[in-house]
Amino acid sequence: MINMEHKKVIIFGGGQVGERKATLFVKYAPTTLISRSFTQGIHDLNRQGLELIKISTLSDNEILDYINGAFIVIPATSDRDLNLRIADIAHSNRCLVNSVDGLDDLAVPSIIQRGDITLSISTQGASPALSKFIRLKIEETIPDEAEFEDMVRLLKKMREILKTEVTTQKDRASILWDILEDENVWKALDGSYEVAFDIARKHVE
Repeated sequence: MINMEHKKVIIFGGGQVGERKATLFVKYAPTTLISRSFTQGIHDLNRQGLELIKISTLSDNEILDYINGAFIVIPATSDRDLNLRIADIAHSNRCLVNSVDGLDDLAVPSIIQRGDITLSISTQGASPALSKFIRLKIEETIPDEAEFEDMVRLLKKMREILKTEVTTQKDRASILWDILEDENVWKALDGSYEVAFDIARKHVE
């Protein structure tokens, strides 16, 4: 998990793969996509903050200029040789590379997000389709409900209380686990955060 708020992401390629990568990264980081043409989906992402640069040619010096200051570079063009050239230049400039032809420096996982809860599924780049399949299966068992967000909020508050009232880490961890296993806390969250918090608070008394 990396805070990407100020970390630059550069994507080369305006097809479906580039669109998929941009859809993820534009949510978290300043993202630029460079290509000769763009899908309609990429044009839509432009309105959400994705920077687009249209090119006709791409020399090594131009690649170097585009990736200057980048944290992650994603070669996602339809030209495999060009992708390898971009990756080599990026590596030479200490950028992380997410390759569409293999794992390289990092793999982009499938993500499930419920408020402050984030689950990621990865096959280490071997099968993005399987990652998506697993994500869809897990989403069926984790409803998009407010209880999860409220439980994160409740446990965060309880951790602050425990740090001042309970001496050892082992005891604090045990109490937090007891709260998580308390069905009455979960049932109360369905109706009132305050009632759920009061029930959780009794685990410290």
